[in-house]
Amino acid sequence: MDEVIADALGKFIKLYNRDFNVPLDLKIDAGNEIYHHVPQDVNQKWFEYINEPGFFRDLEVIADSQRVIKALQEKYDVYIVSAAMEFRNSLIDKYDWMTEHFPFIDWQHIMFCGNKIVNVDIIIDDRIKNFVNFAGRPLLFSSPHNLLVTEYERVNTWEEVAGLLL
Repeated sequence: MDEVIADALGKFIKLYNRDFNVPLDLKIDAGNEIYHHVPQDVNQKWFEYINEPGFFRDLEVIADSQRVIKALQEKYDVYIVSAAMEFRNSLIDKYDWMTEHFPFIDWQHIMFCGNKIVNVDIIIDDRIKNFVNFAGRPLLFSSPHNLLVTEYERVNTWEEVAGLLL
């Protein structure tokens, strides 16, 4: 979900700017995580934010994801898989977010897990760790932290996903 259909990065930046009154450059260097762009003495704040109840509830939707995923459902059996177990407080937030923004995805097609060990034909993800031992077609959804990765088929937008899969 995060950085593929939900903009967690934008929320981090908003909270950082609120708490520290120092504008964070929206251009994150390729290959870096957001916490690499804040002073060392506050870089753990990112982990506090993500573990707060409510963090995942009001994330912005990634452009065109709703429309394209709805269209994908006409051709594929679509599941949303999130490693939500990593952040205990995210479970309810993520479920409620999904029902609000993707009400056309049945609850039986939403999977919260630890490791994304799924046997599917195609996976769209921003984290290459989720491609390890994956036998299907991985599509790497662009996010600043993965921009230096070159060994996977990349999609930058949901429009590109539509062009490849619809």
